[in-house]
Amino acid sequence: MAETANDKINVFWFLPTHGDGRYLGTTKGGRAVDLPYLQQVALAADNLGYYGVLIPTGKSCEDSWLVAAALAPITRHLRYLVAVRPGLQPPSLAARMAATLDRLSEGRLLINVVTGGDPVENKGDGIFLGHSERYEVTDEFLQVYSRLLKGEKVDFHGKHLRVEGAEVLFPPVQEQGPPLFFGGSSPEAIDVAANQIDTYLTWGEPVEQVAEKIAVVRERATARGRELDYGIRLHVIVRETEEEAWAAADRLIAHLDEETIAAAQKIFARMDSTGQARMSALHKGSRESLRIGPNLWAGVGLVRGGAGTALVGNPQQVADRIREYQALGIKNFILSGYPHLEEAHRFAELVMPLLPLSQSSQRAERTINTGPFGETIGGDKRPQASAS
Repeated sequence: MAETANDKINVFWFLPTHGDGRYLGTTKGGRAVDLPYLQQVALAADNLGYYGVLIPTGKSCEDSWLVAAALAPITRHLRYLVAVRPGLQPPSLAARMAATLDRLSEGRLLINVVTGGDPVENKGDGIFLGHSERYEVTDEFLQVYSRLLKGEKVDFHGKHLRVEGAEVLFPPVQEQGPPLFFGGSSPEAIDVAANQIDTYLTWGEPVEQVAEKIAVVRERATARGRELDYGIRLHVIVRETEEEAWAAADRLIAHLDEETIAAAQKIFARMDSTGQARMSALHKGSRESLRIGPNLWAGVGLVRGGAGTALVGNPQQVADRIREYQALGIKNFILSGYPHLEEAHRFAELVMPLLPLSQSSQRAERTINTGPFGETIGGDKRPQASAS
């Protein structure tokens, strides 16, 4: 049976603006994340046919808006998923920024709405609200922000926010404004998603847990007369054989000591993020229980906040696991791997040919002389395609 447009998925990559390297939790194998390196990753993702890239946000990262503005002009198709932070900026300013970047990128901007779950970082940014209040702010922010990007002039008087005569004079390229992505596992977050968001994101939990979460979100959205898209954030460790892939996973944390793990887990424990608590519960801060599902490994979460799980296996296994998440209704897959430049190529070459990509038409635009065929043999003929 031929696949329809609804059967296609979007595969994103990740721009590591908070650091990159061959090993986690150590300076060994680390590399400078400067503009030339980020340009390499963005150009690779664009040329390899990824749908877009996620740019992280927070005090540990370079500013996502400036990074996107620097990289959009050198790429052709790549979309940029960039964070807005309710509570850190007024909605009218954020809407003007979004409209400008959408115009400069010719309609390639996507918005990641981030409420923030670290009380210590929030206080450093001047936010002293509790968990529930932050989601109240997020809901009010989006009521104003979305209307502005749709061309409306807005008066709004809420519990936390108030604007009079707010408007965006120069509209975005995308007629209804850039699509809104958002993740959150608490009841308050799910209510925001059901009310306001276009694509609900989850971190890479086992399939059964993701299914339960999506069912709740879908039910809440349906009750409000809305239908959402869904996405998932995962790392990937793919090699030609399963044995090589698991060996690569072990190498990734080979220089990670127990003191570093304990320090990271202490930071995660202070957060009031339900999603972070769910991630931490998958491994409980121990190396002893990292394989948490078929081809699903929680080792990244020992020291990395947020998305802490990776799909590990040979190309067909990784593609099969992606298909399982797709069967739940997930359309957007936001992936990453260490180091991000090399792994962008590896995933594109080994796994993307096995997936029903919405962006495959971009790859098909290549002519025969620029298509992937390997090095010419003896300067005289091209190698023949071999069966996998």
